[in-house]
Amino acid sequence: MAPLPIVVLCSGRGSNLQALIDAANAGVVATEIRAVVSDKPKCFALERARTAGIAAIALRARDYADRAAFDRALFAEVARYEPRLVVLAGYMRVIDAGVVAAWRGRMVNIHPSLLPKYPGLHTHASALAAGDAAHGSSVHYVTAELDGGPVIAQAELPVERGDDADILAARLLPLEHRLLVASVALIAAGAIELGEDDLVRYRGVPLPAPLRLDAQGRLAPR
Repeated sequence: MAPLPIVVLCSGRGSNLQALIDAANAGVVATEIRAVVSDKPKCFALERARTAGIAAIALRARDYADRAAFDRALFAEVARYEPRLVVLAGYMRVIDAGVVAAWRGRMVNIHPSLLPKYPGLHTHASALAAGDAAHGSSVHYVTAELDGGPVIAQAELPVERGDDADILAARLLPLEHRLLVASVALIAAGAIELGEDDLVRYRGVPLPAPLRLDAQGRLAPR
């Protein structure tokens, strides 16, 4: 099977991007990262892409009349690389609903909470403020609703005494990397898809709940 062509969108340091690059280079996931596209020309994710020999493209929102115009331009760049999957890995902009609709079932995001809990920002602080016993990360299909698309898979860890938002984020990050790689690997293998009914299908069967990352870094039904 030919590698799945993907484009990765980033806004920051790109640690999840690096996990995908490393996994592809190691043969862990059958993908070809054709480009990394960003809304931040100076973000470190673009440097990671260049180091790996991957096309690195940045557009600035302030150069466009409005959000919709920027998103159309950005996704025109994405489309030039003919990806079958777009991965939002720390991409920090809300995407225009019309643009999202055009990529239905072909765009996923990783979000640092156990969705539907805590969409948006400050998820670690929110989990601590709520007194949650567990926290985690989710990979989901992107829809017009902020962090509201069908969830593919989740990784969970216990909240520990002494955690603050920074400590909790640091403990979660390695799990995020494994979760994203494992999710993309299943999509690349054809084991995960979004049905017309907006249900995530795993090996052709609708998932009653998101897949869960186990201690070996594999995804399995609950």
